[in-house]
Amino acid sequence: MTLGEPPAPPAAFRRALETLRPAEVRPEIELEDIPAPQRLAPYSGAVGASVYRDDDELAVGRLIMLFDPDGQRGWEGPFRLVAYVRADMEPEITSDPLLGPVAWSWLTEALDSHGANYAAAGGTVTRAVSEGFGNKAEDPVTTELELRASWSPLDEDLSAHVAAWCDLMCLAAGIPPLPPDVAALHPRPARREDPKVP
Repeated sequence: MTLGEPPAPPAAFRRALETLRPAEVRPEIELEDIPAPQRLAPYSGAVGASVYRDDDELAVGRLIMLFDPDGQRGWEGPFRLVAYVRADMEPEITSDPLLGPVAWSWLTEALDSHGANYAAAGGTVTRAVSEGFGNKAEDPVTTELELRASWSPLDEDLSAHVAAWCDLMCLAAGIPPLPPDVAALHPRPARREDPKVP
């Protein structure tokens, strides 16, 4: 290490960071590395995702991993995950008074179904209605669901938490999760030498 170089991140953070980006996800989901906020914890990492059906983007989200070796107030341990999901929804769904509890249950049930050990979960569910005025008066009214949540993973391996977040995004997009014993099939891209079926 030379003078002025920051110290290497702790091994626990590096191990957890490796599990933040899964090797495989459902074909409807596209993941990308995104910049992580720098002021919330000494160490952080983040991934962004979009859920597509055909070419339509149905939901977007972020999952941020925070690591503070000393922990922080409200955390139960050195790690904290912060999730954000936004999805377009039909107006009749967003007007349902049960949407908040149902959307929150999507997260907790996904964490439980993947065996993700966690503590101190909290968050909000917001419904947003956007109307256009003036030269945007012709724009259609849109309704969205936003879920913001955070929880403390109790293990360094975050893969179950990432899988639960992906399920949450799919549910918000109206795509049911896969049963635990079913693997996602990725369509094989057509190759030029494949014979054409008459």
